[in-house]
Amino acid sequence: MAISLHRGDLPADLSFGPVVAIDTETMGLNPHRDRLCLVQLSAGDGNAHLVQIPRGAPRGAAKAPRLAALIADPKVLKLFHFGRFDIAVLEHSLGVRCEPVYCTKIAAKLVRTFTDRFGLKDLCRELLGVDLSKQQQTSDWGADSLTDEQLAYAASDVLHLHALKARLDSLLEREGRRELAQAAFDFLPTRARLDVAGWPETDIFAH
Repeated sequence: MAISLHRGDLPADLSFGPVVAIDTETMGLNPHRDRLCLVQLSAGDGNAHLVQIPRGAPRGAAKAPRLAALIADPKVLKLFHFGRFDIAVLEHSLGVRCEPVYCTKIAAKLVRTFTDRFGLKDLCRELLGVDLSKQQQTSDWGADSLTDEQLAYAASDVLHLHALKARLDSLLEREGRRELAQAAFDFLPTRARLDVAGWPETDIFAH
């Protein structure tokens, strides 16, 4: 495994192929209040690229133009675990729509109806036999210098998503829920935009 840390943006010559796994680290769970600190990406090749977003960076795509272009690229599938939060944070911070997307948490909820455990740690252990450490989950991601432990934790959140997608795709096919999952993925960026716009806890479809 190789972890590459980039400050401010992705390198110009870097390609992730047709599917890129993405995760974010922020100062908290409120996109309006808590700034984006780190974006992790992987092509599923065992390597992770981490983009540290400096405090005071300009708003919108100018903050990280190559990263923003990748997120907005309609030819690249963006792969998340609990994408609802990450998509909202990326759109609010970088000003670009993140489409198309795939969320392993949504896929897991559609096929693993025998359990209520859908965390990334649970899925990696049960579907891939990989034990993830979550020790650095609540550390200070806004620090100017991140520790080796923080970098390793951040990388682990994207390194296994391609393998998880493959396992979940086979389960979606087996249970006849692939089309339903795709419809949910297609709606996910809109759900994220509703969160940012002020309807985070409201079911707009309710009576």
